[in-house]
Amino acid sequence: MANEVWIYAEHKDGKLKKSALELLSGARSLANDLGTQLVAVTLGCGLEAMVKELGAYGADKVIIAENEALKSYLAVAYAQTLAGLAKQHQPAILLGPASAQGKDLFPRVAAKLGTGMASDCIKIQLDGQKLLSPVRPMYAGKALVEANIPEARPQMATVRPNVLAVAPKQEGKQAQIEKVAVEAPKDLKTILKEIVKGAKETVDLTEATIIISGGRAMKAADNFKILWDLAEVFGSGTTVGASRAAVDSGFAPADMQVGQTGKVVNPTLYIACGISGAIQHLAGMRTSKFIVAINKDADAPIFQKADYGIVGDLFKVVPVLTEEVKKLKAQD
Repeated sequence: MANEVWIYAEHKDGKLKKSALELLSGARSLANDLGTQLVAVTLGCGLEAMVKELGAYGADKVIIAENEALKSYLAVAYAQTLAGLAKQHQPAILLGPASAQGKDLFPRVAAKLGTGMASDCIKIQLDGQKLLSPVRPMYAGKALVEANIPEARPQMATVRPNVLAVAPKQEGKQAQIEKVAVEAPKDLKTILKEIVKGAKETVDLTEATIIISGGRAMKAADNFKILWDLAEVFGSGTTVGASRAAVDSGFAPADMQVGQTGKVVNPTLYIACGISGAIQHLAGMRTSKFIVAINKDADAPIFQKADYGIVGDLFKVVPVLTEEVKKLKAQD
């Protein structure tokens, strides 16, 4: 039985997701402790040029499963293919991102392999028996537990984006690349006809380093413009989110929702504008490195979690904040 550590390298629009590099950096120590290879697995078509940099971030080997049917993500097709590769090679550990795609794909793969899986982990480690024992939040993030992964192989887990630091790039280090021609997935009941992109391409909430979120106090969808203006000033890696109340009120689309029933995020900086701080929302952003709250209500629960708080009208505070950030950026 092989003892390799595998990570699933997610990609989009011909580019690797940052989560792939984070997983490699975190899994490198697991492979070293087990004295085995670290393998990155990716699915698609024409990916060889894209995956070359995986070696510089820790991969010893890259497996590319190629088939025209895998050109775009389709849950059933990807699950069949990834599970088939795992059955063939029998890795000890298989890790993936707790992204929208990872949350859709990995439970399907675990079911096909009949193995256990820990989801949305914030730390990956081995126990005394050299078995995977990742740490994951429970009870809306109020408690952390070390999950016990069964000895069935592979031991699987998904890891929350932005919790693992990307190791420095090792220039010149290359991974062995193995291209595997796989059969077209069988019995597909869904056919992907077209991917329609939104009018505005934005940073994925789960991978953003700075998130500016608005709540019910935004009052209207058009008012989110002041948050987008601030995000634009901050620059690369910044995006705008929303609370469930704002989404339910029709101020923002569902894919912007941060919270227990939305997206769980872990940015370096989270700015909550007009968000009271209900437990549902806190569950989705409480692990942010720094939290800034802007709210007229000095008793809002969000201030108990915030590192910095501003009591005031967000429609007055945010524009001032935008101008101050502009001045700081101009000094760089």
